[in-house]
Amino acid sequence: MEQTKENSPINSSANTAIPANSVKNNVLPSSSQQGIKRRDFLWTAWASFATFLAASAGAMGKFLFPNVLYESPQIFKAGKPEDYSLGVSTKWMKDQRVWIVKTPSQLYALWGRCTHLGCTPNWFDAEKRFKCPCHGSNFTSEGDVIAGPAPKPLNRCAIALLPTGEILIDKSILETRPGFREKDQFRIAFKEA
Repeated sequence: MEQTKENSPINSSANTAIPANSVKNNVLPSSSQQGIKRRDFLWTAWASFATFLAASAGAMGKFLFPNVLYESPQIFKAGKPEDYSLGVSTKWMKDQRVWIVKTPSQLYALWGRCTHLGCTPNWFDAEKRFKCPCHGSNFTSEGDVIAGPAPKPLNRCAIALLPTGEILIDKSILETRPGFREKDQFRIAFKEA
């Protein structure tokens, strides 16, 4: 069989007509195959850069306004000794974390923090003792350890009687050692009549 130049398999496509649909579908790549256009890439890059700048500005703003823990002051006035009856007063426990203990001979302040792991003990008036809810430490009204894992007594805060007759309590000065906590800096002694 003799093949002519026109009918050869190499040149057969030159003589046949290709429909327009097949050119679109087979020859040209679809938009998903083309990749991203330069203009779209630049818009994406600028948007990413703007997002980065906004996040950086937000972080800088947070740095300028740091987290501050607003605590009650370490030194506060607690009224007059006449305002307290004998026993343990829980008046300042919520605001200042301090109990004021008044006996017939003295007045002192205990800081409401367990010496074991720092939990806040509760005062039980019926049992006349402080009990720590975390690990079961028990303290007397003087702050001495009765039971539990607490290694030392409750801390006493520095306390003073101002010339105006008000009590001044300083929680930044604490003492827990027996013998030292009975000094005048940590108690207000009453004159016996």
